[in-house]
Amino acid sequence: MSIYIKGFKPVAFLLMLGAVLFISCDEESVPRKRGYLRIEIPESGYQPFNPESCPFSFEISKLAVAVPDTNSLAEPCWWYIMYPTLNAQIFLSYKAINNNFNTYAEDARTLVYKHTQRANSINEEMITNANHASGILYSIGGDAASSVQFFMSDSTDHFLRGALYFNTVPNSDSLAPVITYIKNDMSRMLATMKWK
Repeated sequence: MSIYIKGFKPVAFLLMLGAVLFISCDEESVPRKRGYLRIEIPESGYQPFNPESCPFSFEISKLAVAVPDTNSLAEPCWWYIMYPTLNAQIFLSYKAINNNFNTYAEDARTLVYKHTQRANSINEEMITNANHASGILYSIGGDAASSVQFFMSDSTDHFLRGALYFNTVPNSDSLAPVITYIKNDMSRMLATMKWK
């Protein structure tokens, strides 16, 4: 018993079936790597930051907004340098030195090295600017909570510590362009810092 379908052409059917099998066996599909959104970084421009009741001044990015820390535990001259468009802030804490520079410097170092569980590397760069301020800039590699920290001092009267934080889960791959941008801003802060 044979079934006849009107208009059916076995040769055309076999050619189409062969073409489908040939095309589908070409290569295996491979999932694409996970990507990150492109972050547009604006050009750098700087403005003076000179809080009148604090014994320091320096330049900050024109993208940044300086906001005093109003937390109940905050001390005078504690500030946030906020980057609203980049979802980041630099926390600044100032201390007057009273024969305790070594204590403050060791505390700053301890806070940096608390990141060793998540950090791939920690690099220390000695900084001395033309205004007689010096300190250390710490670059923390990997997915640490804070990727850049510093302290600056004159070692007799003033001590300023800073730490960069993001309002997101740390991911050094996706945040790399922003970290680089803000680290350059922090280097500018340190180069232009003056004690009053």
